[in-house]
Amino acid sequence: MSAIVTLKKGEGRTIKAGGAWIYDNEIDTIMGSFENGDIIIVKDFDGYPMGKGFINQNSKIRIRMMTRHADQDIDTEFLRMRVQNAWNYRKTTVDTSSCRVVFGEADFLPGLVIDKYEDVLVVECLALGMEQFKETIVSLLKEVLSEDGISIRGVYERSDANERKKEGLAKVKGFIGEEFDTNVEIVENGVHYMVDVVNGQKTGFFLDQKYNRLAMQRICKGKKVLDCFTHMGTFALNAGIAGATEVTGLDISEYAVQQAEANAKLNHLEDTVHFRCANVLDELPKLAAAGEKYDVVILDPPAFTKSKEATKNAIKGYREINMKGLKLVKDGGYLATCSCSHFMTQELLAKTVKEAAKAAHKRIRQVEFRTQAPDHPILWAADESYYLKFYIFQVVEEM
Repeated sequence: MSAIVTLKKGEGRTIKAGGAWIYDNEIDTIMGSFENGDIIIVKDFDGYPMGKGFINQNSKIRIRMMTRHADQDIDTEFLRMRVQNAWNYRKTTVDTSSCRVVFGEADFLPGLVIDKYEDVLVVECLALGMEQFKETIVSLLKEVLSEDGISIRGVYERSDANERKKEGLAKVKGFIGEEFDTNVEIVENGVHYMVDVVNGQKTGFFLDQKYNRLAMQRICKGKKVLDCFTHMGTFALNAGIAGATEVTGLDISEYAVQQAEANAKLNHLEDTVHFRCANVLDELPKLAAAGEKYDVVILDPPAFTKSKEATKNAIKGYREINMKGLKLVKDGGYLATCSCSHFMTQELLAKTVKEAAKAAHKRIRQVEFRTQAPDHPILWAADESYYLKFYIFQVVEEM
């Protein structure tokens, strides 16, 4: 028999609105015995059943909801339904050759991320309660994919994020099942990449910018482009393949630059797309001092903030980087700028870019606002699923 958690009166606002989390301070009583990671039943203060989730007393997020039906068994059939729904949704909304197949809470499988790179799966598990289901879900996903004629040659686990510590979990990295060659060639928007699922950032590649990179192809044709924080060269290579005349990609990581150069060769773009190792914040003023100007500047910085508390400093960072970037854009040129931090809201980013434009004496006209690709669905009321904000502006001198 599952333990029963009863909420305090007036609490549970997040899950009542459609979210997936219950925090430690929202709980009134726990009846029955349980171990961390166990599935428990959640009831409102008046005994109204609210569903089932898994509990972890190591975490401030005390319960993550698995279902809104308190009588639902969390068994193989239930997990198969979740996996099938996730895959059906991707088939409808994105190019599935490489995509995120499971996106945690937004796919009602809290704490679990599974990315598909061609015929390889990469798994990241960030919640203790999900550990017990992880391997079952992987084998169910392989079955679901094989029904569509997709044969998975290997699965690799990248549960090496710091968030695991908050759950009382050790970091894990390694093969699930047979070993295989972990360098995978993928094609996205017509660009080829070698993805190193063992050493790459997070699960190996940032799939969430897929359609934002595609949107830049139209703008970069015939242009001189600067791609800052290029990582594996993704925006730079999209610019190159679209017919940009000259592209420079900057990244502070020597390893990222080597990967980006290899990717340029893979696409026969090494003559027009060049990369170099540099600290972007230092490099941009040097380029400005040297009189450099670009038709298109792309700013795709790492998350300057991972917490609410650090947001003030992050705003400074985003303001500075946008100001420096704007100064390098030719009159009538374009700036693409984004934030992948959940705490840097759309309103906050807009305000920050506006301040940067004012400080740089530039006027900006919004071309479009975009967000993460649809394989990273945004579950309304589960705010943590919405994190990527992406603006394209035209930059004009003050009239």
